[in-house]
Amino acid sequence: MTLTIPIKAIQLAPGSTVSIHNVSWQDFETLLADLGEKRNTRIAYYQGTLEIMSPLARHERPHRIIAHILTVILELQGRDWEDFGSTTLKRPEVAGIEPDTCFYIQNAHRVQGCTDLDLDIYPPPDLAIESDVTSLTTVSAYQAMKVPEIWVYRKQTLKISVLDGDRYVDASSSPTFPDLPITTLIPQLVQSAIDQGTSQMLRNLRTQFCQSNEP
Repeated sequence: MTLTIPIKAIQLAPGSTVSIHNVSWQDFETLLADLGEKRNTRIAYYQGTLEIMSPLARHERPHRIIAHILTVILELQGRDWEDFGSTTLKRPEVAGIEPDTCFYIQNAHRVQGCTDLDLDIYPPPDLAIESDVTSLTTVSAYQAMKVPEIWVYRKQTLKISVLDGDRYVDASSSPTFPDLPITTLIPQLVQSAIDQGTSQMLRNLRTQFCQSNEP
């Protein structure tokens, strides 16, 4: 006997993940539509394997702080950017992923006016940011999307992975910010935001950046 349970009936404890195998792309698309956008779960799909993740409360704050940090740095550097948040990235029939947040930086000009992200038309985000553990399914999905750079923040450390051919390799620096010590800077700023408040941390960052660039 096969027991069928609606996805909405599955209650995940914060910090837990459920994997479901032999899921078709059509089922994945239907699931996304049924669940809608107002939910506290993240979904990853790769070649028939579906993962549904329920983030811990502490999972959400770091990646939002990092997004604020990036926008301030990019603004101070005079660079364009577009924040696409947790927009679902799709490679039909193969993979789908919802990053904690993602950015267009090098390709920001190419997504101006975009309100429906189709990766057959637009390039993948230049940078995806994840908090905590990134599963094999998540990594495989990002590989299918060909996202050039991933940051994973976990336990006050930042890991940078860069796409090299068809796989990710660890990197000690960020190609997007080659002149900044990102792996040490980001954890320091995140902790400062938690200790002092995000607004104060960002004000201090602007001041320090301006002082470091004075003649």
